[in-house]
Amino acid sequence: MDQRKDTAGHLLAFVTILIWGTTFISTKILLVDFAPVEILFFRFLIGYFVLLLLYARPIRTKTFKEELLFMSAGLCGVTLYFLVENAALLYTLASHAGVIVSIAPFFTAVLAHFFLEEEKLTVQFMLGFSLALTGIVIIGLNGSLLLQLNPAGDLLAFLAPAVWAIYSVLMRKISGLNHHTIGSTRKVFFYGLLFMLPVLLLHKFNPGMARFHNPSNLANLLYLGLGASALCFVTWNRAVGILGAVKTSVYIYIVPVITVAASALLLHEQITWATLAGTFLTLTGSYISERKLNAAVQQ
Repeated sequence: MDQRKDTAGHLLAFVTILIWGTTFISTKILLVDFAPVEILFFRFLIGYFVLLLLYARPIRTKTFKEELLFMSAGLCGVTLYFLVENAALLYTLASHAGVIVSIAPFFTAVLAHFFLEEEKLTVQFMLGFSLALTGIVIIGLNGSLLLQLNPAGDLLAFLAPAVWAIYSVLMRKISGLNHHTIGSTRKVFFYGLLFMLPVLLLHKFNPGMARFHNPSNLANLLYLGLGASALCFVTWNRAVGILGAVKTSVYIYIVPVITVAASALLLHEQITWATLAGTFLTLTGSYISERKLNAAVQQ
């Protein structure tokens, strides 16, 4: 693999995760005036039109099977993933959901092992996964020895990374079709928004514009739409095309670390010894998974 292209892939993945790790702040602010599904709809609607301005040419598929890949990616990566994640937060603690969702790389590696010939599970990946998961659990518990189980919420939280893993594998297959990355992402957004419409109707969607007069609401929606959706899905999908689904998914381990750092800087939350220990284990596990994966590719 070309070294420059490989480096670009890692940079794209890191920038994506850096932004995604801070989106909870915008979402938390918006939940005062918007329902979760409304935030989801508006952010991807903004993202869709931004991508349309950047690349207006239609993505034409050759067969229905190819079209089905885009439909499935939109359903899994846009609609189901975020709806399941938001639903989980209604029944379980945010720390639990954050820990469980962060195991997405494991689900991705398992699916890729069976559905992508060039990406197989390795002992080194499992070692890195174990260390990173231990660190994520420590961050989630934050030094507490009490673990409150919430079966309904925790089960939903487990479904979220499984759905994201399917999306990652689908995007790896889509990248092999050699369509324009922005155009492909826009097409995925289109189907995601389409599948979101029935949910909006069930939740009594409020089309009122008064909420948008609040500068804070507008700024946070633009951050989610322009940054976390339009930019990040393009950079993530490109990274998947360059590095593969498994190597790119390793960066998800770092999300809790970025979230903790953002909480300390922006919300002035205290960083404890457990947070530092969990951060160290998470970064070490991520490094081991990535380093060994690189070695495997080069052999």
